[in-house]
Amino acid sequence: MALSFGSVVHRHSLSSSRFPRVVPSLSGSNGRTHVSFSSSVRGSPSSLALERKGSSFAQTAAVRHLIGHLNKTEGLRFAVVVARFNEVVTKLLLEGALETFKRYSVREEDIDVVWVPGSFEIPVVATKLGKSGKYQAVLCIGAVVRGDTTHYDAVANSAASGVLSAGLNSGVPCIFGVLTCDDMDQAINRAGGKSGNKGAEAALTAIEMASLFVHHLQ
Repeated sequence: MALSFGSVVHRHSLSSSRFPRVVPSLSGSNGRTHVSFSSSVRGSPSSLALERKGSSFAQTAAVRHLIGHLNKTEGLRFAVVVARFNEVVTKLLLEGALETFKRYSVREEDIDVVWVPGSFEIPVVATKLGKSGKYQAVLCIGAVVRGDTTHYDAVANSAASGVLSAGLNSGVPCIFGVLTCDDMDQAINRAGGKSGNKGAEAALTAIEMASLFVHHLQ
């Protein structure tokens, strides 16, 4: 049974050759919750108990943790799709992403930057790049700033769902680096201002996801 959280996969194995008959029993005292499952294997009673104390869970030797590493970038290739609309913001996001790739030893020749008119056009290009088989991750950069009409909602929602679909349809991580802000000041603050550079953060996510897929999930 596999449980996936972000870039970590927890795999648990059960020694029983069949699924046990489950009879849940819940009791709580002093902030402690007990969940017990009773089963019968080969006529002998056995039990599997999972105890939770706070937010920590016991780990066993049967659990493997698969994690993408930022220092394993050799051979990884990345595509960056950038929207020209609100270019004063997206250029700063792109600079942050490229600086981060360089900091983590991604070669310049392993990065292709593709410009599109706006954030609405990002998903279709990301899908095409993901399906090309040339890249281990596609980073999507844009900036959508709220205006006086509902156009903002349409573009922001389409960009978000489209980038998600691009990753699902291509099987290649497509990273959402599109800012959705109420005004231009918010956007500038997130493109290298006091709130950091979201392009740089998205590049880190791209490296980690590419490493995870290449080294653990192929």
